[in-house]
Amino acid sequence: MNTMEVTKVVGALCGSLLIFLLAKWGAETLYHGGGHGEGEAAYTIEVAEIETASDAEEGPSFEEVLAAADAGKGEKVFGKCKACHSIAEGENKTGPSLYGVVDRAQGSMAGFGYSAALSGLGGVWTADDLNKFLTRPADYAPGTSMSFAGLKKEDDRANLIVYLQSLSN
Repeated sequence: MNTMEVTKVVGALCGSLLIFLLAKWGAETLYHGGGHGEGEAAYTIEVAEIETASDAEEGPSFEEVLAAADAGKGEKVFGKCKACHSIAEGENKTGPSLYGVVDRAQGSMAGFGYSAALSGLGGVWTADDLNKFLTRPADYAPGTSMSFAGLKKEDDRANLIVYLQSLSN
């Protein structure tokens, strides 16, 4: 290939690049309306407000879900807990025994070494407190040594709490 042919190829590439740049500039001017800053729309289109999940009416309260809960289903949910917790009275494992946990003082199971986060809570384990704790233990008691992520479904939490209540009755 001689020098003239190389010059023709480079010229053709530069010309093609120039045509694409001019096409891009023309398209931007046409579609962005010209004169508007980058990212601004040329026209404003009004749309109806969309109802989001947070705007929607909330479902039943936890008390209503708890009233309709099933201890049999809660026993199945307890399968996620039994690796660390026992339901036998006074039998601690990695976690404390959950026998009689509903309405028991928080951080008070004899013979179990609670983290400072749980032993310092005070109060009793009401159904509402257990619901909050089981949603995400680390949020309820920051610094807890319980590494469980929590139960996402409110029905699962309610069923588990009813099951735990049924053990000591």
